[in-house]
Amino acid sequence: MRLKEIRKGLGIRPLNEMIALSADKFSHRLALRIKDKNTKKYREYTYSSMLSAIRKVGAFLKEHGIKRGNFVGVIGENRPEWMISYFGVLWIGGVVVPLDARAKETEIRHIIQHAGVKLVIASSRHLDMILEIKESCKKPSFKVVVSMDESDEVPNLPDIFREFDDTTPIERVNLEDLAVVLYTSGTTGSSKGVMLTHKNLSSNVDQIYRVVYFDENDRFFSVLPIHHVYENTAGNLLPLSAGASITYARSLKSKILFEDLKETEPTVFFAVPLLLEKILLGIYRKVEKAPIHKKGFFALLKGGAKVVNAVSKNKGSEIFFKSLREKMGFGKLRYFVSGGAALPVWVSKGLEELGFPLLQGYGLSETSPVLTLNPPCCPKNETAGLPLPDIELKIMEPNENGVGEIAVKGPNVMKGYFKNPEATREVFTDDGFFLTGDLGFLDEDGFLHITGRKKSVIVTKGGKNIFPEEVENVLLQSPFIEEILVLRGFDPDTGAEEVHAIVYPNMEKLDEYFMKNGIDNPTEQDVYEVIRKEIDKYGAALAEYKRVKRFTLRDEEFPKTTTNKIKRYLFEQQHFNKI
Repeated sequence: MRLKEIRKGLGIRPLNEMIALSADKFSHRLALRIKDKNTKKYREYTYSSMLSAIRKVGAFLKEHGIKRGNFVGVIGENRPEWMISYFGVLWIGGVVVPLDARAKETEIRHIIQHAGVKLVIASSRHLDMILEIKESCKKPSFKVVVSMDESDEVPNLPDIFREFDDTTPIERVNLEDLAVVLYTSGTTGSSKGVMLTHKNLSSNVDQIYRVVYFDENDRFFSVLPIHHVYENTAGNLLPLSAGASITYARSLKSKILFEDLKETEPTVFFAVPLLLEKILLGIYRKVEKAPIHKKGFFALLKGGAKVVNAVSKNKGSEIFFKSLREKMGFGKLRYFVSGGAALPVWVSKGLEELGFPLLQGYGLSETSPVLTLNPPCCPKNETAGLPLPDIELKIMEPNENGVGEIAVKGPNVMKGYFKNPEATREVFTDDGFFLTGDLGFLDEDGFLHITGRKKSVIVTKGGKNIFPEEVENVLLQSPFIEEILVLRGFDPDTGAEEVHAIVYPNMEKLDEYFMKNGIDNPTEQDVYEVIRKEIDKYGAALAEYKRVKRFTLRDEEFPKTTTNKIKRYLFEQQHFNKI
């Protein structure tokens, strides 16, 4: 079973042709905007003015020797000029290397040198770092740095927009030509350059377009890191293919974020689980601090919604909590899409209870990225959804429970890893299926359930498989556990393999608990005892062999990828002892 197609596709074409077609069709409609932090006014581009800026960037690049097939790096925060730079490179047949704005200098340096980047376009926030890399490299591959902002040091986009003409002709490229080389920052350590062609990205846009309805009247809100393929494809290429508008968030700080949301009232919002979790917990915190009569009213609304929901699916939640969603800027929201990692069931259920129109999907950088999505008509958000059109999905060597490695084939699957044929061979089967490294199963309706990463599975002495993500999701229901990492460990006495964990506690909730219980100066042992009881309490829902036997405490957040997934590989070799 796969997602039902609700309309004819856009067609698959090179991305520079796609943006030219949109600019012609939606010329005077709003394309991109962001609120200026200084003037407090929106900096806006219509489709026509965006294409003019793209052509000017293309003219500058050609003047500085960038040719078809050359690699150009782009680094910066989410903003219109990032996408204009991106399309400026594609306009003349170049290849974009999106650089992670949160990465360290050493990581950026490695990517630039490995890819042989010829030029870098950077926002002012990253300009000094890029210039330092350029000056310190013995044999720099790039000689030109362009600033997205006004600059006296280097060429800059404001000058380019003023001084260059917008008559640069489009470079005709093939669908199989590279469009993007994206260096992953995965949970397993080694960074690889994912080669995505115009066909890969354009086909994924087309696949999503065919199963989810939106049009030029929709307003997308961009908050996830723009260099990442999830935000880039679904949050930028997708709306721009159909004439919709994109508003870029100025900041992730709650106050500023919700100001932007209230002003723009987005209809489509792509998010990762951590962001959705914070939104839900923020609502719960406000309810907790509210006067008792408001708490009672909230409980009454939940009860009323539940009654109506039983008759008409989610209609009660939609009606009863309309005012709450409107106050947050989500009053016009039609799609809240979660991706990048598995969404905890308690988060999806909590948001659905409040009437948020939630869809969960699944994909990888190597697949451009979306593979599956829940149908808007009837989502099962405890699952990753159904395969998109033109995607073959199968479970490799399933065990007795139907769990095996997820393998896929389709036009959106990458060309391979850049300069790494060995790694490319390892992830493709002889018949052309891409091995995702994720484990899962298909239920009776064909919906995909993700159970964990193949490399992370813990195998007990009795041969049973334990998926760390399952255990983590159960224990994260505790209000005292902010983050948790479940890992393979060993009994220090017997050497037997068992389940261990590292816990980053929610100190705010613990402080409230200790204050309430008259403990003025809690020790680490006090914290440990509370967490131990919580692990025992919530772990009781798990089979005995899946329960955490030992854990240690952590006093800071875990290091994460840009999609907020914990870098598991940094901790997998650790062993634990009781405190």
